Amino acid sequence: MKKILLLLSFIFIACNNNQKENNGEWVSLIQQDSMNGWHYYQDDGNKTGWDIDNGVLTFTSANASGNGDKSLVSDKEYTNFKIHLEWKVSPGSNSGFFWGVKEDEKYEFPYVTGPEIQILDPANPDPPLIQAGALYGMVAPSEFVTNPAGKWNSYDITIDHRINKGVVVHNGTKIVEFPLSGEEWDAMVAPTKFNNCDQKPWHNCDFGKFKTGKISIQDHPGVISFRNIKILEL
Repeated sequence: MKKILLLLSFIFIACNNNQKENNGEWVSLIQQDSMNGWHYYQDDGNKTGWDIDNGVLTFTSANASGNGDKSLVSDKEYTNFKIHLEWKVSPGSNSGFFWGVKEDEKYEFPYVTGPEIQILDPANPDPPLIQAGALYGMVAPSEFVTNPAGKWNSYDITIDHRINKGVVVHNGTKIVEFPLSGEEWDAMVAPTKFNNCDQKPWHNCDFGKFKTGKISIQDHPGVISFRNIKILEL
């Protein structure tokens, strides 16, 4: 009898643990009329450019003021997650989604620590490694499925260090897969501007070094809008 009770206890604990592991919920990172959960990178209280209206978060460079990078970063840090976001840009404009961003005074920009999934007007005549959906400078999209400037696009991005894998699904099509660390990652970084970037004008740089970090959406000239940003921690 004791053995049966002990076995039932183990089964209950295992089921309970599985329930906890599978009980993740999507969390909205964008609200109707509040930027709660986000702040300007290295905010000194004087930066402007972002606003939110009816659930759409928009950067307008013509309205931007203050010194330094005006990208938005999350208040919270993340490690393994899936994120859904929708974006559109004005003609000729671009932006980016970053993860693993470490906010520290010694890092001038989010991109000196956080890798980027490119956001770009597809009319821009840029090479494949920096087209929309690319792992910026390292992995080109397998297909080009970006809607034109002024139209909404979607990204579904998975970052999972447990299996060392990143995935980008763009407008419903999987276009990019990549490792997040290790020899293959190092080989991808080696020919880029992020290799030995401490020697660049950026000074301090630890590109792709942080498994846990903030997520970020980038400022850039033009008008850049985001909506329906939601995240599922893995």
